[in-house]
Amino acid sequence: MKTTMTTLLNTINSPADLRSMTRSQLKPLADELRQYVLDSVSKTGGHLSSNLGTVELTIALHYVFNTPEDRLVWDVGHQTYPHKILTGRRDQMHSLRQLHGISGFPRRCESEYDTFGTAHSSTSISAALGMALAAHTKGEDRHAVAIIGDGSMTAGMAFEAMNNAGVHEDINLLVILNDNDMSISPPVGALNRYLARLMSGKFYAAARNVGKSVLPSPVLELAKRFEEHAKGMIVPATMFEEFGFNYIGPIDGHDLESLVPTLQNIKNLKGPQFLHVVTKKGQGYKLAEADPILYHGPGKFNPAEGIKPAAAPAKQSYTQVFGNWLCDMAAADEKLVGITPAMREGSGMVEFEKQFPKRYYDVGIAEQHSVTFAAGLACEGLKPVVAIYSTFLQRAYDQLIHDVALQNLDVTFALDRAGLVGADGATHAGNYDLAYLRCIPNMVVMAASDENECRQMLSTAYHYPGPAAVRYPRGAGIGVPTEKNLDTLTLGKGEIKRQGKRIAIMAFGSLVHPALQAAEKLDATLANMRFIKPLDIDLVKSLAASHDVLVTVEEGCTMGGAGSAVAEALAEAGISKPLLILGLPDKFVDHGDPALLLAQCGLDATGIEKSVMARFGE
Repeated sequence: MKTTMTTLLNTINSPADLRSMTRSQLKPLADELRQYVLDSVSKTGGHLSSNLGTVELTIALHYVFNTPEDRLVWDVGHQTYPHKILTGRRDQMHSLRQLHGISGFPRRCESEYDTFGTAHSSTSISAALGMALAAHTKGEDRHAVAIIGDGSMTAGMAFEAMNNAGVHEDINLLVILNDNDMSISPPVGALNRYLARLMSGKFYAAARNVGKSVLPSPVLELAKRFEEHAKGMIVPATMFEEFGFNYIGPIDGHDLESLVPTLQNIKNLKGPQFLHVVTKKGQGYKLAEADPILYHGPGKFNPAEGIKPAAAPAKQSYTQVFGNWLCDMAAADEKLVGITPAMREGSGMVEFEKQFPKRYYDVGIAEQHSVTFAAGLACEGLKPVVAIYSTFLQRAYDQLIHDVALQNLDVTFALDRAGLVGADGATHAGNYDLAYLRCIPNMVVMAASDENECRQMLSTAYHYPGPAAVRYPRGAGIGVPTEKNLDTLTLGKGEIKRQGKRIAIMAFGSLVHPALQAAEKLDATLANMRFIKPLDIDLVKSLAASHDVLVTVEEGCTMGGAGSAVAEALAEAGISKPLLILGLPDKFVDHGDPALLLAQCGLDATGIEKSVMARFGE
């Protein structure tokens, strides 16, 4: 991809500037914008493939629709870098996903053009429908447009919204399916097969330019009848029309000569419209086109050279620990099955799929389904392991309670990305799992303090005859080697890591190591509590009896978390003892370097020491 001068792009400070351009200027603008995205992401890291794929679509949307009066709602939102650049944030791209910089996702507080905050999938149609009906209720003439990827269409919420939208015949709602045949991991399921058939048959060739025949009155009705007749000859009815949408497409999402007139004509139509556009992840950058998964969310790299193979890290990541354990346990027990909601790479299941393809299930971006599906497997005597990010398990909370815990089913949850996650910010941080899991009956909840303990906890959770969760952070551990065996821990028992005086620190999971450093400075006792539920109440009582003051430390919210569990245990035992609960504050923590964010929250070794000294003195 050649470097281009950004002469056109530099003149655009808002979509109004874009709309003053001639149609002939849009193609060279797209070339400049694509190069700018590539150059920016190569310097900061971030999402690349998805953004290279939405350049022309973004230009066409802002060119045709009167944004921000017309509302654009981006699903997930990791493909909105072109949108940010065109809406006045071009000069802020150097701060992308960094502390005090702009977010990698849409944020309402960042720009009036970010109409809805996103980062999780399948929310766009619901939000856009709400906006369209609000405009109708208030008598305002504006459009609402949801841009949703084929991967996000696998989630039930998208279809719930379409089912609701299809009965409203007089709203200005457009759903654009950005079909790039790729979510983060390769797409799966019947919907993907349906789209593949649609794209590979005669229908695609016949319908490629159908958008150009979305004509204004008076010939609109005649054209519409002909279009429906032609579709009926080739495909009896599209799934989307059955939901009450007027289906248009598929059209080439990189062809501005198709996109712009199609959108202009659709803008004149009433009722729910569905436009199917076909794009390519990584478009225009050959390396990303060839490997869109590798270039999905790269760190800094040289665009001329591409991403180089990383040197083997000195320390294992927790994701690798899980992936290795999963393969080892599967080899030891043929009842084990692994489940991921479309996060094969992120959850470390690539090798498991290779070794045990018949016991591997990628259910698509469908977290609710993944949990109840696991429950069904458990009912029949299999041993499901659900690998899921902490922040995504929140989406399946009802299923976790009603379908798994209430029936006390034997399901193991491996919770990756627990605690702060860094550049992806508050939407992806796993700050609440300790609080939302420990209140559920029958649940066992553990937090790993190092790599080997993580492996032992996974084995403990797997052998526990009921629902159990192990949480572990993103990134590398502290460098503890993992043993090859599959040993378990004693249920509900912590350990003393350091014996001190007067002050007892009870640390959970990822903060055991910095808390131990603080304990050394304070000459405090340090307990690795290991279990949030069942809590080691005997250890809590013992520490309370032998120390003057107590401290809890966790990388999770303090409200209802592990520290709260200790406070409840003390109250239940009738023990009154000074207690300091340290953890994440009652606010959403922004994006930035994880170590810096922890320090700002007072959860590094220095911060823990200072908090204890401030509360309890010498």
